[in-house]
Order: sequence, then C-alpha cells, then structure tokens
Amino acid sequence: MYLTKEKKQEIFEKYGKSNSDTGSTEGQIALFSYRISHLTEHLKSNRKDYSTQHALIKLVGKRRSLLDYLKKKDIERYRKIIAELGIRK
Repeated sequence: MYLTKEKKQEIFEKYGKSNSDTGSTEGQIALFSYRISHLTEHLKSNRKDYSTQHALIKLVGKRRSLLDYLKKKDIERYRKIIAELGIRK
C-alpha cells in the first residue's frame, strides 16, 4: 500500500494540529494532495485506467471544496497551506 499508517500520521503531524487530529482542514487538504500526486503518477504510466481517473477527479473536487471552505473561514490559513503544498503556481 502506498499510504502507510506512519505516513498518514506524519502528514497530519506536519499540517494538522497533532498527529491524531485527522479532522483539521489543513491535514485533510495535505492528505488529499498526497493522494492526488500518487494517482497522477500512476496515470502517467497507465493512461487507460479510467476508474483511477474518475477517483482522481473526485479527489480534486473534494480538495477544492475544502480549500473554498478554508478560504471563507480564514484567508491566512488558506494562503499558508497553498504556499506550503505548492498547489498553485
């Protein structure tokens, strides 16, 4: 499996409030970003994997809605997370 329990805890520890705080918006955005990058690499070598392509589109939409929520709630946290993850260029 590409996403181990330790890797997940590391992501939440770095971007969330603690490694057990899986509900924080920043932690979820970081986790979705990690999964999106993994699926993108998979699709580069498996172009006709349409179920993965569909899952990727759904993940991007979920991350977008979380980013929109964070932007409305606290613009500074939004700017910080997109700068850390390099979501926008």
